Amino acid sequence: MEPQPESSSTDVDTVVGRISDDKEKQAASIPSINDRILVAWDENDPHNPRNFAPVKKWLIVFIVSMGSLLVTCTSSIYGSSYEQLRDEFHVSQEVATLGLSLFVVGLAVGPMALSPMSEFYGRRWIYIFSIFFFLMFLIPCAVAQNIQTLLVGRFLNGVAGSAFLSVSGGTVADLFIPSQIQSPMMLYTITPFIGPVLGPLIGGFINQFASWRWSFYVLLIWTGFLLTCLVFVPETYHPVLLRRKGTALRKSTNNPAYYSASEDAIASTTISQALITSLYRPFQLLVLEPMCLCLCIYSAIVLGVLYLFFGAFPLVFSTNHHFELWQTGLTFLGLMVGMVIGVFTNPFWHKNYLRLIRNANAKAKNVGREKPARPDPEFRLPPAIVGGALVTLGLFWFGWTTYASVHWIVPIIGSGFFGLGMFLVFNGVFTFLVDAYTEFAASALAANVFARCMFAAAFPLFGEQMYKKLGYQWASSLLAFLTLVMVPFPYFFFRFGKRLRHGSRFAKS
Repeated sequence: MEPQPESSSTDVDTVVGRISDDKEKQAASIPSINDRILVAWDENDPHNPRNFAPVKKWLIVFIVSMGSLLVTCTSSIYGSSYEQLRDEFHVSQEVATLGLSLFVVGLAVGPMALSPMSEFYGRRWIYIFSIFFFLMFLIPCAVAQNIQTLLVGRFLNGVAGSAFLSVSGGTVADLFIPSQIQSPMMLYTITPFIGPVLGPLIGGFINQFASWRWSFYVLLIWTGFLLTCLVFVPETYHPVLLRRKGTALRKSTNNPAYYSASEDAIASTTISQALITSLYRPFQLLVLEPMCLCLCIYSAIVLGVLYLFFGAFPLVFSTNHHFELWQTGLTFLGLMVGMVIGVFTNPFWHKNYLRLIRNANAKAKNVGREKPARPDPEFRLPPAIVGGALVTLGLFWFGWTTYASVHWIVPIIGSGFFGLGMFLVFNGVFTFLVDAYTEFAASALAANVFARCMFAAAFPLFGEQMYKKLGYQWASSLLAFLTLVMVPFPYFFFRFGKRLRHGSRFAKS
């Protein structure tokens, strides 16, 4: 097999690793001028996170992955407490649902501030401050005496917890070279998907047999344990560590010539400038880039449907099959199984990606052209093409098996196909955006996160009413038709994306 620009890692982890590697290569390529000495990693440097002991690296990955699991689980565990909240605070279903929506809105806006801050201060302190404030804002939620306190606390919880969704992937890339990153990134990748479906499962048992406040007490215990673990997690962000190394060398040698590339980068901008860029550039991409807009809307619809299910599943299974709350929580296992299967298909999609690269190189050679410098980003889209079909299939399957006469396992199996398709859609869209908008990858992903979270916040507000008004079958079918409209877009961009990129201001042509 020809050497490829990517190593044998999965699609998601390869692009994240590439971003980290590109930054290091860029830093290393800066020449020494005026007798300045560029600080870089020495061979087998013990301070280089990639030289940590394997057990230490895996422990760090596990801790930050559990942070991602905690945050996403917190978003959805709240949905199991609707009935108790309505009774205690005398509010409508819509007002009770706002607690879920506001949390997800917090997840959308938080990364725009936390991501650029991590470039200045490193990942470790972002994690510690985020989890500390996450813990603090859980307390008013747990002891709230009115719905207003609970809703404000939920929003602030989402903002604080968003760091684990925007920064953690970079931590994995800090620790492992691309050829080693496949397994640890699979662990990190699955946690944001499992978390939302784990929440109703845990919350169902808690709210069936105890007060809704115990949902937050359990989260407080989990968060306190995680905060303790994070205190012992070292900094892993290479530019920050090299900056510290440069400072230490200047002090120990009394030679001011030592410098790091990140020091020059920080000197050329301020944190306020970085925050402003982080706030407006994602919206530039959504407005000016049709490919980015369409794929972000597609993934946003899919996540919106998932969060709508937090109200629809209890309604369907309690009405048709007389499930109790803890039993409706277990119905989300179908989604979880589908997502886990999706993770284990990653090696297959990576082999397909390498096959497409080989075919493109052979075609270029046959017509006398040089081999492309980098593979076409469109080669990342096949998982989204297949996943889109599975999402629509799963929704139709789920919808037209929601009859009391049909065994309860049948719609759950349909939801498993939706979960598998959802993971594949996100996998393809995520990696395509990073490859197509290389220079603006962080902004492209921020645009995707913002769109997804806005839809995930909106859909639960009308989901239960829609299912009651249209009926379970046609409500699910309406969602399926909505995804069906979006199914052609990944294939269209796979075929014609290269032409569209030639006329783009932001995409790599």
